[in-house]
Amino acid sequence: MSNMNITMNQTTPFGDKSAANKVDDLRPKAGDALLVVDVQNDFLPGGRLGVPHGDEVLPVINHYTHHFLTKGLPIFYSRDWHPADHCSFRAQGGPWPVHCVAGSAGAAFATELYRAETATIISKATQRDTEAYSAFSGTSLADRLRQAACRRLFIGGLATDYCVLNTVRDAIANGLVPVVLRDAVRAVNRHPGDGERAMAEMRALGVHFAGPEDLPP
Repeated sequence: MSNMNITMNQTTPFGDKSAANKVDDLRPKAGDALLVVDVQNDFLPGGRLGVPHGDEVLPVINHYTHHFLTKGLPIFYSRDWHPADHCSFRAQGGPWPVHCVAGSAGAAFATELYRAETATIISKATQRDTEAYSAFSGTSLADRLRQAACRRLFIGGLATDYCVLNTVRDAIANGLVPVVLRDAVRAVNRHPGDGERAMAEMRALGVHFAGPEDLPP
């Protein structure tokens, strides 16, 4: 993963930058959306690419999902949806074991994950020769957020050091204000300390972090 430096666009399709940056009030409201990143069976403990303690995010994300539902705000779920010979797999020279093959049990969302009926599913990394850690990469997410008039994106899921981090980077590049739900992410830590470094990078990018105390009823 690159450690590119990103700054907020001066002109953004998602609305006025100065208004979007007013994030002292972290209570979800009009203009906000929730993105649940890759909470799939293969990324849970015991899965083909299990994230340590990844199952701990399930009740937390479910809580946030219900919070957004009660306010009528948009909810998105991203998922890895790989072909069987995807370039990220070791057999093709990539760094990862086979995981989240489209249509497989491992690619399914976690059974304990609450799925809002009104939510939108974003499938990524669907092409054999293209990797996509970010939920924005090669998907319709940016367009859908624009259509929903979203300016701020609350993000939780797996894993902190890959798909969450890269999604945050691209959210900023697209003129959105990302808010990471700090108790709803876990790191895979392929290299020791990757999770801490990812959190540090997001802080350096000016990302805001929220927890249950910031989202009162």
